[in-house]
Amino acid sequence: MIAKNLQDKTTLHNGVKMPWFGIGVFKVEEGPELVHAVKTAIKHGYRSVDTAAIYENEEGVGLGIREGMKEAGISREDLFVTSKVWNADLGYESTITAYETSLNKLGLEYLDLYLIHWPVQGKYKEAWRALETLYKAGRVKAIGVSNFQIHHLKDLMQDAEIKPMVNQVEYHPRLTQKELQSFCQEHGIQLEAWSPLMQGQLLDEQVLKDIANKYDKSTAQVILRWDLQNGVVTIPKSTKEHRIVENATVFDFELTKEEMERINDLNQNYRVGPDPDNFDF
Repeated sequence: MIAKNLQDKTTLHNGVKMPWFGIGVFKVEEGPELVHAVKTAIKHGYRSVDTAAIYENEEGVGLGIREGMKEAGISREDLFVTSKVWNADLGYESTITAYETSLNKLGLEYLDLYLIHWPVQGKYKEAWRALETLYKAGRVKAIGVSNFQIHHLKDLMQDAEIKPMVNQVEYHPRLTQKELQSFCQEHGIQLEAWSPLMQGQLLDEQVLKDIANKYDKSTAQVILRWDLQNGVVTIPKSTKEHRIVENATVFDFELTKEEMERINDLNQNYRVGPDPDNFDF
C-alpha cells in the first residue's frame, strides 16, 4: 500500500501503527529553532518525531511535542515518538536506565518506538533483552534496531524472543540496500530511512531533476516519494517551515514504474554515514 496522506500508517508486525512519514532532528541543537521545528511539523500534520539520546536534544523535542500537541489540539496517542539507546549504554541494566533517562528528558510516559542505535558487537544482544523487557512490561509500544545489516539481524534473531519491528538505516538513491530490504520484508521488519536526501548531495542529480520538472516538484520531493513507493518509512530532517511543508507535499503525484527504476539505477552502494560493519564509536 502506498501512503495517500501524511497521516497514513504502516502496521508493524505486532499490530502497532506507525506513520509512513515523520520529522527527524539529527544535529539540531537544543534551543528555540528545535522546539519551533517540532511544533511546526505537528502544526502541518506530521504525526511522527524521531530523535536519539546521542542527539542531545530530547528535552527540546519534548517541549516541541507538548506545545505542538496543545496548539494542534491533539493527544499523545495521536503522535508516534522514537528515540534510540546510544552505544555507551548498550547492556541490560544500562539500556533500561537509558530508556528512563530519555523518557524523563522528553517528558513522556512512554515511547512508541525504541531502537538500538548501532550494532556494537558483543553488546547488542544484552541491549535487545532489555528492550524486550521494556516491551513486555508495556513501557514501549514497539522495539527495533538501527543500522543493522542482514548478518546482524540474523545474529540477533537467533537468541531473541521478539523480532525487531523496525530497522532504521541509511537509505537513498545512491544506497538502495535492496538485499537488506528484501530480508526485512521476508521477516516482517519495517525498513525506515535516515538521511533520505543524502544530506543534500543528491539535489542536483540530473535524473532526479528531469523527473522533478515533469511533475513540477523539487528533487527532494521526488526522492521522498520514491522512498514511500518503495515501502520505506521516511523521516527527513528540516528546521525551516517552508521545507517542512514541502517535504510532506509528496502525496499528490505518483512516480511511474519506469521512473522508479531510473532512480533505483542511481545506486552505487555509497554511504554518507558510517559503515555498520566498520565503525569505532
